[in-house]
Amino acid sequence: MKLSVFGLGYVGCVSAACFAREGHEVVGVDVNATKVEIINGGRSPIVEAGVGELIGEMVAAGRLRATTDTAEAIRNSEVSLVCVGTPSNANGSLDLKYVRRVCEEIGRELRTKDARHTVVIRSTMLPGTIESIVVPTLEEHSGKRAGADFGVCINPEFLREGTSLKDFYAPPFTLVGADEEEVAAVVRELYARLDAPLHVIGVRAAEMVKYTCNCFHALKVSFANEVGNICKELDIDSHEVMRVFCEDTKLNLSPYYLKPGFAFGGSCLPKDLRAITYKAKELDVDVPVLASVLQSNRRQIEHALEMVLATGKKRIGVLGFSFKAGTDDLRESPMVTLIESLIGKGMQLAIYDRDVSLARLFGANKEYIEREIPHISQLMRDEIGEVLEASDVLIIGNKAEEFREIETRLREGQTVIDLVRLFEHRVSEGSYQGICW
Repeated sequence: MKLSVFGLGYVGCVSAACFAREGHEVVGVDVNATKVEIINGGRSPIVEAGVGELIGEMVAAGRLRATTDTAEAIRNSEVSLVCVGTPSNANGSLDLKYVRRVCEEIGRELRTKDARHTVVIRSTMLPGTIESIVVPTLEEHSGKRAGADFGVCINPEFLREGTSLKDFYAPPFTLVGADEEEVAAVVRELYARLDAPLHVIGVRAAEMVKYTCNCFHALKVSFANEVGNICKELDIDSHEVMRVFCEDTKLNLSPYYLKPGFAFGGSCLPKDLRAITYKAKELDVDVPVLASVLQSNRRQIEHALEMVLATGKKRIGVLGFSFKAGTDDLRESPMVTLIESLIGKGMQLAIYDRDVSLARLFGANKEYIEREIPHISQLMRDEIGEVLEASDVLIIGNKAEEFREIETRLREGQTVIDLVRLFEHRVSEGSYQGICW
């Protein structure tokens, strides 16, 4: 395949060299004539072990060259990879002038090109940028329509400086954001020889994945540093602590807790967060990440409350209010907090939770219910049907399997607010509202 790579900075240089090594014919494009000259001389304009040697090898093999001539590059390629920078403005927003400029240049050349061309964005951009900037700019300057006359997708890069060659050839996955299978097929071919999973998802979701990864990496660094700062004051080896922490791939380093939904609760997480942040205060250690977790958790409860109030309805049903299905544990259940807030707002509630109903009669939580929340226990019903009949809004509070039956029993005008994504196939639409989807 013939490729043009726009932007010969770090990502562009590495991408151009690696795709050339994969057997593609690559021309790099940059406004900087010095970079172009360096690459055509078989050298690298960036400093990283192995990159210079690879560029030299690919230039000598005739599979890699560079130019400042956009028109010539577009004429002699089938796919353009956009790898230009997206730096920050002073206010934190992205400066997209380089993306706009490249799209204008590519668009002008597509105007006179008969063969179908595919534009693949490698630059890091916020969700919606392809839709709001890239596609309109290409269409305006080409006089053609995306999808019908040319293809557009995003292929985020996950290259770390210092290990980019290793990252390119052994990635955890390759991500393609495409809304057309024809476009996705083109990018699949680029990575055909790499032994790594390739995920094709929607354009906006792919744009968001890149930011999600980077934000989580930043969060992990800050989390580990705060743990380390506490450990130092307690004369504990922080690296030993984190080494053992990372051994847990069932909970700590896993998808288990990384599913958007409602707030956390239970007998451990809130209590232990309060304890460790209090200890940090005693040690005069500032832990803004850890200290903000409970605040963020509380905000998710407030968000659920706002969703209910926005319906304008007063008769509210709650299905499940222990902090997770299969338990009668109500200690620090966020559903209890939500229910109490709804009561305070004058809502009429009907509540069902099979596990808590049993606990009211036999379980370990009987004393807690009678002492702490007797007003809530009086609102409980014995059957799901009773809650359905008494409610105009239904809140799903945990993933008890029996709650799935309501989907076929809803009457016209009832609204479902799903806090746990019980119905995995659904997204917010009309009478169904998911808290994070």
